[in-house]
Amino acid sequence: MASTTTQAELRPPPTDAISAVRFGRQPSSSRLLVASWDRHVYLYETQAAAAGQLLRTIAHRAPVLDVCFGAADAVAYSAGLDHDVRRLDLETGQQTVLSSHGAGVKAVAYSPETDLLISASWDKTLHVHDLTDGGHDRGDASPALAIALPHKPFSISLTASKLVVAMASRVVYIYELATLAQLVRPSASASHPPPSSPSPSPPITLEPWQVRESSLKFMTRCVACMPGGGGGGDGHSGAGAGAGAGYASGSIEGRIAVEWFDASAASQARKYAFKCHRQTQTPLEAEAADGDPEPVDVVYPVHALAFHPVHDGSFASGGGDGVVALWDGVAKRRIRQYQRYPASVAALAFSADGRWLAVACCRAFEDADADGGGGGDGEAGGGGEAGGDRDGQPKIFLRHLSETEAKGKGGEAKGREKEKGKGKGKAAASATASSSSAMAMR
Repeated sequence: MASTTTQAELRPPPTDAISAVRFGRQPSSSRLLVASWDRHVYLYETQAAAAGQLLRTIAHRAPVLDVCFGAADAVAYSAGLDHDVRRLDLETGQQTVLSSHGAGVKAVAYSPETDLLISASWDKTLHVHDLTDGGHDRGDASPALAIALPHKPFSISLTASKLVVAMASRVVYIYELATLAQLVRPSASASHPPPSSPSPSPPITLEPWQVRESSLKFMTRCVACMPGGGGGGDGHSGAGAGAGAGYASGSIEGRIAVEWFDASAASQARKYAFKCHRQTQTPLEAEAADGDPEPVDVVYPVHALAFHPVHDGSFASGGGDGVVALWDGVAKRRIRQYQRYPASVAALAFSADGRWLAVACCRAFEDADADGGGGGDGEAGGGGEAGGDRDGQPKIFLRHLSETEAKGKGGEAKGREKEKGKGKGKAAASATASSSSAMAMR
């Protein structure tokens, strides 16, 4: 999108439900990857024209559930219901199967800091792929290391040094990437063996760095890590949450939890959860038992979370109510809420420079009553094979953000206190209190 129009629709969209959207990793990158249930990965150049430009589509054998860029914008990795983890050459369209799981692959993520590619499958395993020595360029990365999980994974997310895996039964595993790299990477003296088969060795049992029980009482829908550093500290440094200090998770019950990696009592006392993506509706009088109809709190799932890459602690959430909200995770307040989109928000992504927000909409279970149709497998990411908005088509919106649009008040207030001293504390607190609606803490 050549201009800085507040919002525009990216065309042409996928023909079925959207499962993931990802911007390129470099701040100068304007490329966007989209994974869809129509069995394709789409590559767009978002700055080419008013509605963007579709550069390439890459067909798969089955619906694609996730996609991510590799070390450069010319390489991507995909995962889906064909059980395979694939390397995609975005210049030629060539595909290479890196490993095959025993069931659908829900998520894939690349770590540029460690050069690892990690996939999570409903067969209750992680596959860790070593992409060093140019493996991501040649497509001949080492055979994957398989790690057994106790439950089916629903979502994964990375910091520079941590992997967070959210699973069924409210279990969350946190791994250190350095440990995974040591296990999968051959020693310096050993040769780099070519893969004889896309199937890895039998899964091993690896004790994670931390085991958590989710703060959310219902099934976790998505998880997103705070961007930045190692995440081993207490998160008190600087004016905000601390780079890579923790993660947020969303549930099917319209709640978001924010937690910190540091296991100390003081740090764990700072974690919180709040209600969101709910609408108060008044039922028809004919549906009320007696007297005036009572308002009903309609709860929608949180389908997507994305942290802003520049503003510390700020993140976006998208829900089944078709709403996208920006939150200040430090001050625990909502920054703003955008107009309702035409269908459930299935996926979100910020550009690397924080100037653009991609919003993907498509039909899901919560839209069934509105158009007489239902979604597909809700675990697969925002809809089924019959997905689409209420007009029958998925949509991708690109929203341009001003420099301060996603900037939270919490970081500003703490920064002012640090610079001006205790005498300015009340003024900073007043500025925080005047921000947008407070989170409903629970």
